[in-house]
Order: sequence, then structure tokens, then C-alpha cells
Amino acid sequence: MKKLKERWGIESNLQIILILIVFAITGSTASYIGKPILSSLNITPETFSTPGYWIVRILILFVMYQFLLVFFGWVFGQYKFFWTFEKKMLVRLGFKRFLD
Repeated sequence: MKKLKERWGIESNLQIILILIVFAITGSTASYIGKPILSSLNITPETFSTPGYWIVRILILFVMYQFLLVFFGWVFGQYKFFWTFEKKMLVRLGFKRFLD
């Protein structure tokens, strides 16, 4: 736990627990609401090719995950951690110019 706290720059075990809860809820929520969104857009393996469907699904889930991560981080009082985490991820993906 000590290494994780140092790496993430947090101070308490409660913060670690809250952060892990946020990651779990965000992943589950993004996956859960992704399918109805795709259905409402009429994106199914039958209307798209199977690889096309999965590419679109992964892209939609990725975008939703980013927003939900910051939202649930805010709900659980860990907004600062998750906003910093999000900025680092976006910089690594090449979106640095949008963060300035």
C-alpha cells in the first residue's frame, strides 16, 4: 500500500479504497450503459460487420469511461486525483494541445 500511496501521491488508505471503488464503478457503468446506447444508434453486429461493431463499441466505451471516471471521482470526493489521472492519460494519447 505504501508504494501505491507514494506513486499516486495520496495520503490515506481510505483514499486508496475510494479510488479503487471509483475504478470499479466506472468500468461497470460504462459497460452496462454501452449496449443500450449502441442499440439506440442501431449499431449491432448485424448492421455493421462484427469487427466494425466491436471497434465502434470500444471507441464509445472508451469515451464514456473518460467522462464517467471524472464524474464518479467527483461523487466520491476524489476529483483532483482523477482529473490529474485523466490529463496524464490524454497527454499520453496525444491530446495535449486540448488541455492547455
